[in-house]
Amino acid sequence: MKTIPFFLFLIIIVFPVQSQDNIDDLLAAGVNDAKRFSQDYLAPATEGLAYGINNGWFNHAKGQKQFGFEIGLIANTSFINDDKKTFEMRASDYENIRFLDNSTSKNVATALGHNDPDITVVITYDDPIFGNQETELTLPTGIGSTGVNIIPAAFLQAAFSPFRGTQIKARYFPKIETEDVKTGLYGVGIQQEFTAWLPRDKFFPVAISGLIAYTHLDGSYDFTDSNLVEGSNQQVQTDINTFLFELIGSTNFKVLNAYGAIGYLSGKSQTDLLGTYVVTDGLLYSESIVDPFSIEEKVNGIRTTLGANVKLGFFSLNVDYTFAEFNSASLGLNFSF
Repeated sequence: MKTIPFFLFLIIIVFPVQSQDNIDDLLAAGVNDAKRFSQDYLAPATEGLAYGINNGWFNHAKGQKQFGFEIGLIANTSFINDDKKTFEMRASDYENIRFLDNSTSKNVATALGHNDPDITVVITYDDPIFGNQETELTLPTGIGSTGVNIIPAAFLQAAFSPFRGTQIKARYFPKIETEDVKTGLYGVGIQQEFTAWLPRDKFFPVAISGLIAYTHLDGSYDFTDSNLVEGSNQQVQTDINTFLFELIGSTNFKVLNAYGAIGYLSGKSQTDLLGTYVVTDGLLYSESIVDPFSIEEKVNGIRTTLGANVKLGFFSLNVDYTFAEFNSASLGLNFSF
């Protein structure tokens, strides 16, 4: 599993992999409790991905010439803040889960954090023969256990100008399958230079443009064959859909230019735990749960970007930094024709 590109599979694999030894017990607490914990556990990671896949849509406010074409490779890294690594888990929010030491609440790891030391809770479940029974569960940790503090991403991007100052953009990461994981990314956008409609000498050397972009990421992880829990067709499916709105300004020189932008990100993610799960205490009790839960999260936030672009003939290189809920740095290698 380590060969899977991390940035695309973070959400798809982190829950089942990190909690593979206790999915049975977590579902035994009841679907409501399992969903509540999973929602708080996964939310920062889906949010981080939503921000990460929206970086690098622009490298200049100036539009291309009519029928111009640009292709580039975009790489970026989102940085994980400490407040995204934990969440407050309150025992009162759960029906059948309490802390082993009877604490009313504790800060526990999200998918981006790490529990050190381990945190143990007590699960209460209803056995049809023996009544209420209890079992201990070690809460899943996150990618922080490996020392990871970033969410990297990369994709191919192309732009075409049907009219002067107008760019139709697309980004893509091919649908791939590695072991039991399938995932892919695509996006489309339009960037319009407003200053292209005005006499050049009035705004030279400044260009101003607007951008609207849509990005979609989807993936699934089928862990039926991993024998984590008895059952069939067990998988996690994740879909992330976002819209980005940007107002961009830049200088307009031949070689070196600075650019900046202020934008708004709006999106939604959905993570589904699908399949049949046979929850058992290993003795007499068992229960089949089908398609346990679906988690939806909304992402909204303002972002500000500052960057620079160097153009040498048909080749250009840009770097920028974005201030947002997840700060990020981007690098773009672009070829224009």
